[in-house]
Amino acid sequence: MKIQILGSGCGKCRRLFANVESAVKRNGIDCEIVKIEEIEKIAEMGAMMTPALALDGKVVCSGRVPGVEEIEKILMHPSLPA
Repeated sequence: MKIQILGSGCGKCRRLFANVESAVKRNGIDCEIVKIEEIEKIAEMGAMMTPALALDGKVVCSGRVPGVEEIEKILMHPSLPA
């Protein structure tokens, strides 16, 4: 699984990255976490607001910073809406 954090690198983006790292560690999830800061790439992925969280290129949450527990649910059940 590839987890992408979409955003400019602001405080909210850094908080989202930290929350994702915590969720991954707590659940022993084998994945790659990538930051995408280029506005063109973020727009190509369909994120209308940042920060955004994407799994394997599909935006699953945008415009807010989900907590660790919510991210765990997203990672365990990626087909459910966030």
